[in-house]
Amino acid sequence: MILAAGMPLAVKIVLIVLGVILAILVVLVIVAQKMMKKQEASQAQIDAASQVVSMLIIDKKRMKVKDANMPKMIVDQIPKYMKFAKLPIVKAKIGPRVMTLIADEKVFDYLPVKTEVKVAISGMYITEIKHIRGNVEMPKVKKSFFKKMQEKAISRATEKEDTSKNNKKKK
Repeated sequence: MILAAGMPLAVKIVLIVLGVILAILVVLVIVAQKMMKKQEASQAQIDAASQVVSMLIIDKKRMKVKDANMPKMIVDQIPKYMKFAKLPIVKAKIGPRVMTLIADEKVFDYLPVKTEVKVAISGMYITEIKHIRGNVEMPKVKKSFFKKMQEKAISRATEKEDTSKNNKKKK
């Protein structure tokens, strides 16, 4: 037996906890590999069904699927865990029809409102932007708390260096 009778109780507990953590990590790695394979297969299907369409973006919001006026068939196909999540929803005019589409996270921030855009769509899913007509303003990226603090520290350090250099020049 691995756990000897002469071992202290604390060592036995630590070894059991480490064994359980190791088992959980192995299971997570296996599950992650399966999810990666599924994601690659679905991405290949999306790319195969993709087509380039010109559309006028009317509005874009992050909202729940049930609030987005999506067709019932689409709402039924969405997994249960995603029904309560806020998705990037785009309302666009494609030809004479106004449609509600779901955008990819990478594309959503760069889609300009009230502008004509050529995008690649797969079903009701906007996968990428091909061409934007006119000037486009890039969205401002929100900085995390850590990044803000890091920039402040760097700016203060450079200010101290500048003041010390100025003091040396005056002498």
